[in-house]
Amino acid sequence: MKIAAIYARVSSDQQKGANTIASQTAALIEFAREQGFTVPDEWIIEDEGFSGASLLRPGLERLRDLAAEGQIQAVLIHSPDRLSRKYAYQVLLTEEFARHGVEAIFIKAPHSATPEDQLMLQFQGMIAEYERAQILERSRRGKRHRAKSGEISVLGGAPYGYRYIRKMPETPARYEIDAAEAAVVRLVFEKYTVDGLSIGAIARLLREMGPPTRRRVTRWERSVVWGMLRNPAYKGTACFNKTQVGPRQKVTKPFRLSGRSVHGEKTSAHERPREEWIEVPVPALVSEETFALAAERLADNKRFAPRRTIEPSLVQGLVSCRKCGYALYRASTRTSARKIHYYRCLGSDGWRHLGGSVCDSRPIRQDLLDHIVWQEVMRLIADPGLINAELDRRLDAARASEPTKKRQDAVERDLTRLSKSMDRLVTAYQEDLVSLDELRGRMPELRARKQGLKSELQAIFSQAADRMSFLRLAETLTAFLQRLRESAETLEISDRQRIVRLLVKEVLVDDDTITIRHSIPAQPTTPSASTQPPPSNGNATIPEQSYLLRSGRVIAAAGQHPAR
Repeated sequence: MKIAAIYARVSSDQQKGANTIASQTAALIEFAREQGFTVPDEWIIEDEGFSGASLLRPGLERLRDLAAEGQIQAVLIHSPDRLSRKYAYQVLLTEEFARHGVEAIFIKAPHSATPEDQLMLQFQGMIAEYERAQILERSRRGKRHRAKSGEISVLGGAPYGYRYIRKMPETPARYEIDAAEAAVVRLVFEKYTVDGLSIGAIARLLREMGPPTRRRVTRWERSVVWGMLRNPAYKGTACFNKTQVGPRQKVTKPFRLSGRSVHGEKTSAHERPREEWIEVPVPALVSEETFALAAERLADNKRFAPRRTIEPSLVQGLVSCRKCGYALYRASTRTSARKIHYYRCLGSDGWRHLGGSVCDSRPIRQDLLDHIVWQEVMRLIADPGLINAELDRRLDAARASEPTKKRQDAVERDLTRLSKSMDRLVTAYQEDLVSLDELRGRMPELRARKQGLKSELQAIFSQAADRMSFLRLAETLTAFLQRLRESAETLEISDRQRIVRLLVKEVLVDDDTITIRHSIPAQPTTPSASTQPPPSNGNATIPEQSYLLRSGRVIAAAGQHPAR
């Protein structure tokens, strides 16, 4: 008697629940008994919940190992699409089995080796592959349509801070706030945006506090906190269609150690452009301003990453070369007396570029450039009216925030239409146009949608109120700036760095000019009678004999280096 193995597969949870894999196995066992095959119990292999479009299936791996070891003479499968949904994979596996002397037998396919039967088998494989592609496309379009309609069901499981409430006959699927988890989410955003803690420090704090993660462990990783700060669901807009499958950009060491790369899995999820995301309204845990502040700080962290800089400098990450556009990095040299730090243009390093250096910019003294920028920042904060004007401008912009206003108008229109629909349904019941059962079946869903829209509208009003109260903190600005001016000379470099990054957008340097671009509009400095007025474009040419940034020059007054 021939020794055989049985292989069965289903791909979806619905098929698992319907127990279709058991019916496959039973039919295969009966077929083996009729055909005289011996099948040990441990060689009845099942893959539950694995797609036929992938070769990465534990049961299939075990089956291929049995064939390679020469322990079986045949493998019994219900139909070709149970082995794989791709015809190319079907051919690959059957040829692999044949090389090891194992016959692949499908009980729902031709058994002979005539050209006609082989053609029929190929047709079945191609039809199965076409059917899978068609199912995937229909599913994609259906999910996209439901997402645009605001249905939560397309999002699946809820992120940390929410509970996913499944769709019921009378109510749609929704996210429900978990009070304990929501408190942790708000704590994370508060520590990051208000207290200024790093992601690593927040992760350590959560480990000390001990709240469980979604997987019910107390080991909080930095990647979990980072993902939480980037999740737009917490500001009230969960997003669908955020990622797509594409080629893996880099095969990392953890990926190699997982063993997956040996099977040719070279794809990974890539984030789609933001304009392709589809927003689905959910209950908000933090305000839009808090989320935007966290996003801004995440971007700043990426831009101003210290890169293990033991001795931070005032404008690191802010300085660029006007001539070539490359950033400037910090370097140092040591004389017989001391160590001197410079900002050096990346484009001037010949070893970084195939054709040699692309810029002839010379290194710039760090301490002197830092001094010029700090003096400019102190000049800015000496004028409280400038900061007040900027806060007033942002307050006016917040009042007329176009996206928020549009969403508020859309929600109010949806509420009006929904109320009219409920009124028409009640009128239809009173006039015997619909039955009581129809009324009871349709009314709960309408009420749930109405309640969701009211909650969203209330969240918009609350966010607008929070925005106004946040910006009105300018009342205490004068006292704050006074304290800042008094302690300016005694501040640590890290504190100065934070102030500079709040007020300075970037610093551009050229052979003879320095341009400081502020984060807020500023009027050009009025020059004194003893100095030459700057040109109208905001840049100034510094005389050769007083240019202090290069070696061998005389130190000039900071006022000779204009900024804008």
